[in-house]
Amino acid sequence: MTATLPLRHFLLALAVVAVWGTNFVVIKLALGHLPPLLFAALRFTLALFPALFFLPRPTVGWRNLALYGVLIGVGQFGLLYLAIHGHISPGIASLVVQTQVFFTIALSMRMNGERVQPFQWFALALATAGIANIGMHTDGTTTVLGLVMILGAALSWAGGNIAAKEGRPANMLAYVVWSSAYAVPPLFALSYVFEGGEAIASSLRDASWMTWVAVAWQSWGNSLFGYAAWGWLLARHPAATITPMALLVPVFGMGASTFWLGEPLPAWKLVAAALVMGGLAVNLLWPTIRRRLARR
Repeated sequence: MTATLPLRHFLLALAVVAVWGTNFVVIKLALGHLPPLLFAALRFTLALFPALFFLPRPTVGWRNLALYGVLIGVGQFGLLYLAIHGHISPGIASLVVQTQVFFTIALSMRMNGERVQPFQWFALALATAGIANIGMHTDGTTTVLGLVMILGAALSWAGGNIAAKEGRPANMLAYVVWSSAYAVPPLFALSYVFEGGEAIASSLRDASWMTWVAVAWQSWGNSLFGYAAWGWLLARHPAATITPMALLVPVFGMGASTFWLGEPLPAWKLVAAALVMGGLAVNLLWPTIRRRLARR
C-alpha cells in the first residue's frame, strides 16, 4: 500500500464521490416518473441482475446477507427515496444522510462495547448543531418529516455497516450484489401495498428511456462502479488516504442540486453544511492528525 495517490487514482476517487454526490439529483429527476418504492425495487433488481451470474456468493451466512439487504434496500434507500419525493431537497439529503457515521459509532458502542473518544463527542456536537439548524429552517425545500426520514435512512445505513462488519465479506461488491436479493421482494411488496398495482403498471408502461437510464445509473453507476472502484482503491492505499475523499459527497450533492435543480443556498444552509461537514471531518481526520503530531 502507498499513502501517496497517483493522479489517475485521485481522479478515480474523485469520479466515485462525484457519482455518489450527483446521484441525489438523479434520484429527484427519476422520482418525477416513478413512485419511490417502485424506484427502489427496480434499482436493486438491476443491481442484482445480471451481476449475480458473474460474482461468487459471499462466504457469509444468509441471515447476515438478508439483514444487510433489508437495512440498505428498504431502510436506507426506501426512506431516502420517500424523503426526496417531496419532503426534502436532494442537496440537504446528501448532507444529512452522512450522519450515518455517528449512528455507526453509536451502534458499535452499544453492540461491541467500543468507547467513544473525546474528539468524537466534539464531532458529534458539531454535526448535531448543523442538523438542528436545518430543523429550525424548514422552508419548503426541507420539511421536518423529510429530515426525520433521512435520519432514519442514515440509521439504517449505519445498521448495514455493522452487519457488514460482522459478516466480514472478502468481496464487498459481491456482498452488495447478493444481498440485493433480499431487498427486492420486500420493496416490490411495499410498493404494491402502498403505491398500488395500477401505479406500478402505469409507471412501467410510461417510463421513458431517460427514466431507465436513471435507474441504471443508480444500480450500475452508484452501486456497482462505486463499490468496485472504492474497494480497488482501498486495496492499494491506506484507508486514511482514501476515506477523506468521501467528505466531498455533500459538496457534489449540494452543488449539483443548486446547478441542475435551482436549489437555493441561503446562509443558514451553508452554516448547517459547514457544521455537519466539520463534524465529519473531525471524526475522520483527527486520528491521522494526532498520529502525525505524535511523531514530531
